[in-house]
Amino acid sequence: MAISGEERRRLIVSAVGELGGRVRLTELADRLGIPAVTVRRDVAVLADAGRLSRSHGFVSLERPDGAGPPIVPGPGAGRALGLLVPSVGSYFDEVIAGARAAAAAAGARLVLGIAPYGAGGDRLQAERLLESGAEGLLLAPGLVPGRAAEEYAWLDTLPVPAVLVERRSPTPDGPGSGLDTVVSDHRHGVLSALRHLAGLGHGSVLLAARGDSWTASEVRAGYREGTRLLGLPALPALDTLGPGNLPADPEPLVARIAEAVRSGTRAVLVHNDQDALRLAPLLRAHGLAVPSDVALVAYDDVFAALAAPPLTAVAPPKRAVGAAAVDLLLRRLVAGSDLPVHRTALLPVLHVRASCGAASSV
Repeated sequence: MAISGEERRRLIVSAVGELGGRVRLTELADRLGIPAVTVRRDVAVLADAGRLSRSHGFVSLERPDGAGPPIVPGPGAGRALGLLVPSVGSYFDEVIAGARAAAAAAGARLVLGIAPYGAGGDRLQAERLLESGAEGLLLAPGLVPGRAAEEYAWLDTLPVPAVLVERRSPTPDGPGSGLDTVVSDHRHGVLSALRHLAGLGHGSVLLAARGDSWTASEVRAGYREGTRLLGLPALPALDTLGPGNLPADPEPLVARIAEAVRSGTRAVLVHNDQDALRLAPLLRAHGLAVPSDVALVAYDDVFAALAAPPLTAVAPPKRAVGAAAVDLLLRRLVAGSDLPVHRTALLPVLHVRASCGAASSV
């Protein structure tokens, strides 16, 4: 995945600390897999900012001419943090990027584990992260209402501090309920979409949603709460997944949306981007154009801007969630039980584009 210049420079500072505080520039470039010319340019920026020093092909945390104490790489210097996610390639890419940048800035090393939805490998992958030397864990396990609590009892027996990322225990006293959490407030995100559509004159909004993750569960709950708060009818949600949590045949779904439009419901909120992207061209086959006949809003905003027309979308603060989770875990590693349990919820942002018939406001 592409990273910004600032994130790249954070990785450079972290790597210099891991390599003993002084390293050849060419060795640093090889370690990071970044072209030497790019590393040289970034090192120059870091040296000008006083974050590194350079001399005769070496990069160092020692200050030039011994002026002052060595540069401190960060509060997580030398620590290894494990990050468990259900997938890469879409939603969690930005969570990973945010966590990676924050860990690098603190001088910590991030180790990634993947446990796909429904595969039941959360505990095994967490154990492997611990075996790799992780001193703390950032966890996004498959906590979904309806799952047996004993499947996740291991969350309460972890030997190291842990932070739940984009996850919360399904019940107040369930597995992991005593852990720190950093999440996107998806219910608020859904409310912002419903409020926007209501403001455009829509008296009802249909929800088409997945049901296979904590995010999906929160989107559905947010729809029920949001429609009640705004005085809108809570229409039965349409499932975008079929048996075995595989993508459902889109034709019956589109036919039901077309039927709802004929009945007067001309706005649809779709979780997630991929499902929303495939709906627009299929609606055209039913004689319905977006946005003139149907206002379409996606939830996730990973690919929504690439649609034709570009989709209005709710954007959870994924990158900020990853960064905040790392910062909280490092604080927990230092303070231990003296730090109160934190439950941090960051608000999503609504990016208004062409698909809902309103002026763009990104």
